[in-house]
Amino acid sequence: MDTGVINIDSEILGGTPVFSGTRVPIKNLFDYLETGDSIEIFLEDFEGVSRNQVIKVLEMSQKLIETSSNILNENIT
Repeated sequence: MDTGVINIDSEILGGTPVFSGTRVPIKNLFDYLETGDSIEIFLEDFEGVSRNQVIKVLEMSQKLIETSSNILNENIT
C-alpha cells in the first residue's frame, strides 16, 4: 500500500484502516459513495482527509479489483 495514505494501528480504532493522519475509517468513504454522496460531500464532512488521499484509495481499490479478477470470476460461476 502507498505510504501516507492508509494507516493501520492497533492503537487507533482497534486497528481499523484509517486515512493517515486522521481517525477517519476508509470504510466511511465507501459508505458515502454507496449512498450516492459525492467525494466533495465526504471531504466537507471529514476535513482532515485530503482529496489526494481519497483518489489514492480509490486507485488502490481499482488495482485490487483488477488483480483479483480470477478470484472474482470463480465466485460468479
